[in-house]
Amino acid sequence: MSATTSATLELNGAAPAPAGARPRTVAVRWALAVAHFARRKPLGAIGGMIVLAMLVMAVFAEQIAPYRYDETVRGARMTPPSAAHWLGTDNLSRDMWSRIVYGARVSVTVGFATIALAIVVATAIGVSSAYFGGPWDLVVQRVVLSLLAIGPGGLSDYRAILAHESEMPNNRYFTLAYLLGPGPLNLIVSIAIIATATNSRVIRGATLTVMQSQFVEAARAMGCGHMRIIVRHLLPNVVATIIILATIGLGAVILAESALSFLGFGVPPPYPSWGAMLSGSGRTYMLRAPWMAIWPGVAISLAVFGFNMLGDALRDVLDPRLRGGR
Repeated sequence: MSATTSATLELNGAAPAPAGARPRTVAVRWALAVAHFARRKPLGAIGGMIVLAMLVMAVFAEQIAPYRYDETVRGARMTPPSAAHWLGTDNLSRDMWSRIVYGARVSVTVGFATIALAIVVATAIGVSSAYFGGPWDLVVQRVVLSLLAIGPGGLSDYRAILAHESEMPNNRYFTLAYLLGPGPLNLIVSIAIIATATNSRVIRGATLTVMQSQFVEAARAMGCGHMRIIVRHLLPNVVATIIILATIGLGAVILAESALSFLGFGVPPPYPSWGAMLSGSGRTYMLRAPWMAIWPGVAISLAVFGFNMLGDALRDVLDPRLRGGR
């Protein structure tokens, strides 16, 4: 092994294996990489643990929750947290811990489905817009800017306008969620449209930077086709940006889902959503049974914190401009 290779491995936190040593398995290499990541980015590791716990709760909700989300416990109406009910019960005698666990499934499903849809479409729009340019770029960017003009507030403000229509006669804030209506599928689509517009501009900027590289010019000079240049040269060099956008975007999507569910445009009852739990019984019985509002709020805060910390740590690790300074 050359001195240059050895120095590169040491800078990346992986010492070269001594001569005659057995090659490390994939599991051992992953474990060492995770341990190195946790040492460098402790907040990111904490965020990753929160995200992992949330995923486990979503996948194994039936095994973790002691009750079903709609099961009532006789004689346990609005009981405070205890050994029998860790987070207390609500006004319909339902176990709060069980509903929080099942609510994680809603947040994970909506979050990952929305981000998957938004990232795929945003990548196609951003990369093609930057690569082909010209009239295509002009038309696409005008459409994207028109979507961004809606703004994140437009997705949540229209319900207030409906409730106070006489006080606010201007209906310009009626937007996507109002047009599509309530329901999980419409919720995913409405959030994904705004996320697509935002992410596509970031991906377009990253693609424009990569296109200035000499290897792209060399590929063009060698006669490579458009698809080969995009797939083999552009996409691999913007994948770090895409991963960062997806990770940080998950926290924003969960917050948006909670906000729209709070307004009544999320998953219909009785299936639990953290935002709906805050809006309905949590707000009504806040003074009498504060745990009904506290625990859904804590769950939302932890989920957003976990994804944001993990996304920030991945950005610092994957972005070559930030590796040397942090």
